[in-house]
Amino acid sequence: MSLAVPAGCAGLAKTRQALSVDDLLAGWNGVDDLWVFAYGSLIWHPGFAWRERRLATVRGYHRSLCLWSHDHRGSPDNPGLVFGLNRGGCCRGVAYQIAASDVPTVFQALWRREMVTGAYTPRWLTCHTDAAPVPGLVFLLNRACDEYAADLSDDRLLASVRNAVGQSGPCLDYVVETERALRAHGIDDWRLGDLVRKLGQAF
Repeated sequence: MSLAVPAGCAGLAKTRQALSVDDLLAGWNGVDDLWVFAYGSLIWHPGFAWRERRLATVRGYHRSLCLWSHDHRGSPDNPGLVFGLNRGGCCRGVAYQIAASDVPTVFQALWRREMVTGAYTPRWLTCHTDAAPVPGLVFLLNRACDEYAADLSDDRLLASVRNAVGQSGPCLDYVVETERALRAHGIDDWRLGDLVRKLGQAF
């Protein structure tokens, strides 16, 4: 299957979003179920129906608070941070199996949720599960975008997470809920756990 890569970080029009989904599904036979890899809020707030859920590992990328959020978890004056998959290492998360009949609706919803600014690059990657490897849709960090928060100091990262609030609520809640969801699935992300402890919000 082929898929479109976002060009730059200007907002994507609805027609561009639709074309991107069409490109993504160009090689799909319309019969097979598809998989989506979740590594952040999609774990605890997927927002779509799923048939099966498996723990999965994606190799070559790691979970990182590396994207500025000026809307959902922050504001233009006080941006928060959200997760992206940055180069290097590996990432343990959750793979959701989407029934073939739900794929068009679910993928359109994912595009509206994840592809508004072009901060993510969609890719089909191998998701390694205990049962078998499956190809899954993964939203990778687009390092060329303006929202990329590279080389933040610990103090700035902590201050941004503690203080930013956006349309979807405090950035702190977003980070803590993600860490809590990972632990509930038996996933130990020691970097994120250490961050949550520093924030004074470990449970």
